[in-house]
Amino acid sequence: MRLPVCALALGFASLLIAQTPPAAPGRGGRGPQIPAIKFYEVHPDRTVTFRLRAPEATDVKINGDFLQGTPAMQKGEDGVWSFTSEPLAPAIYSYNFRVHGVNVLDPVNPAIKLGEASSASMFEVPAESARPYNLQPVPHGTVHENWYHSSALDVWRRVDVYTPPGYEAGKGAYPVLYLLHGSGDTEAGWVGCGKANLILDNLIAAKKAVPMIVVMPYGRARQDVYLGPAGSPSTDPKAFENDLLKDVMPFAEKLYRISAKPANRAIAGLSMGGGQALSIGLHHLDTFHAVGAFSAAGRAETMEEQYKELLGDPKGTNRRLTTFFVACGKTDSLFPAAQALHEILTKHEIVHTFAPSEEGHVWRNWRNYLAEFATHLFAPGRVTD
Repeated sequence: MRLPVCALALGFASLLIAQTPPAAPGRGGRGPQIPAIKFYEVHPDRTVTFRLRAPEATDVKINGDFLQGTPAMQKGEDGVWSFTSEPLAPAIYSYNFRVHGVNVLDPVNPAIKLGEASSASMFEVPAESARPYNLQPVPHGTVHENWYHSSALDVWRRVDVYTPPGYEAGKGAYPVLYLLHGSGDTEAGWVGCGKANLILDNLIAAKKAVPMIVVMPYGRARQDVYLGPAGSPSTDPKAFENDLLKDVMPFAEKLYRISAKPANRAIAGLSMGGGQALSIGLHHLDTFHAVGAFSAAGRAETMEEQYKELLGDPKGTNRRLTTFFVACGKTDSLFPAAQALHEILTKHEIVHTFAPSEEGHVWRNWRNYLAEFATHLFAPGRVTD
């Protein structure tokens, strides 16, 4: 069972009058109706108008991953604040209102990106044709929520698992991708915001990716935040790695029909999770033969020393590492580290794919990276012992 996460600031209840109208008199309503407003509106020119009814507020701004800064919204005579963006490229975006300096979710937009420190409302500017993350008329897999006790950390944690279409009716083992979230998110991020399940559904249906299981663990070395207030993460730098290798993987392989062959295992992640995927994957090539780093956290100046053994044996590394994918946005603050990693790998003749993209540290990049990375995994002839 998914426990609810309260993301609205209760102190602003007096400032935000309900955006939807009360029930009509005779059906439990009291007094006249308040006209309903659209929580956001995408126009034909791909500009987007946002509205917030807050008649008693005096300072309302908007912030989002499509904006520079936090522009002020304009207040109408009806107490509705509004802001219209510049034309936006087709994608899924996130935003918050900032009321008197406090970030507030859009109270009438049900599309919410939940996270430990980065909850936000979401909206989509649709494209003329379906994108990899869109819900399409294809067979769909299942997302399972599982609880397990971590012996490495001595706490309860959750791990979400995607099984591909046809899994329930089948019998064979599947290759697996261990997919890690970023520092502001939870194990739910790759499905709730990243649309990983829809991306895999669409790629599998188009025969661009092989059917695979995706395991999405909680990336902090502590009790899962969905169980209530959690303490500080363990100070042991190997704590999450131990949980993944000693608890998550055996748990998932026991509960699901997952192949235990290293060539059938991949690990990838974004930001914090990208750094974890690099460190765990590259130091355990006897366990994972595919690694993906999306806007990965890391320090360029320590990479040659950190991966000294891997870089010193390029033939052995290339024999085991069948897929190595590094991607980052050119305006991301982590791009210099990603580029440095690419240059180091090139110098040491480590086969890899480097995929620089536009923009920065945003989900619309990470969805695209996953869609690209998944097409390279477990290709015919590479799923071997």
